[in-house]
Amino acid sequence: MSVQTFNVFLIVMACVAVIVFVSLFFVDAGYGKFYNKKWGPAVNNKLGWVLMEAPVFVAMLVMWLCSNRTGDVVRLAFLFLFELHYFQRSFVFPFRLRGDSKMPLSIIVMGVTFNLLNALMQGGWIFYISPDAYYAQDWLMKPKFIIGFFVFIIGMFINIQSDDVIRNLRQPGDTKHYLPKAGMFKYVTSANYFGELLEWIGFAILTWSWSGAVFALWTFANLGPRAARIYKHYQQEFGDELNTKRTKRLIPFIW
Repeated sequence: MSVQTFNVFLIVMACVAVIVFVSLFFVDAGYGKFYNKKWGPAVNNKLGWVLMEAPVFVAMLVMWLCSNRTGDVVRLAFLFLFELHYFQRSFVFPFRLRGDSKMPLSIIVMGVTFNLLNALMQGGWIFYISPDAYYAQDWLMKPKFIIGFFVFIIGMFINIQSDDVIRNLRQPGDTKHYLPKAGMFKYVTSANYFGELLEWIGFAILTWSWSGAVFALWTFANLGPRAARIYKHYQQEFGDELNTKRTKRLIPFIW
């Protein structure tokens, strides 16, 4: 793929992200708390997460192994962080889920499609398109990498911690619904999404790339409308228990 073709690819992906962002305010993606049989045949939620997330983990490894930059230290650091997230998402997170909820195959297919396109965006830039000298070894000492790294790690911590909060809201056998309030849930009703958004903003900063920025845009486009829907759902279910002056949807103190 030429640089020009890759740039067109990024522009198209950014435009589609905007369309998805608007669309998701009118259509609830039918998984998780908004699972809907109208989305078609479904599989066990644990299996669904593995099927949806594992392909991008494998695809990035393949793109790295097929490149001539397998020993590049800086690019290896990028690969490690990317794969760290998707290892947790593919092979740890699903097996810690409780309950027997379902995930529609249509959602899985859409997730796999985006994930593979994203592997092409990130792996394409890091291992093929970026100039050889762009990521010199001193990149790891530059403020953009250091800042982005810490934003990524903080975001991953918030994401995993928030998943734990949600997972432990109910004891086995309890069917009551509870408003999550621990950790970053004090400030946003979708703290797990906030953590994931921080991760990919950090990745965009530490790679200082348009491909990283487009991924961060996609993350917000996908999670922003869902966070707004969850906020509205909590308002209806918990009423005054949700402190709307302090607790926002996705971005603390702002929205």
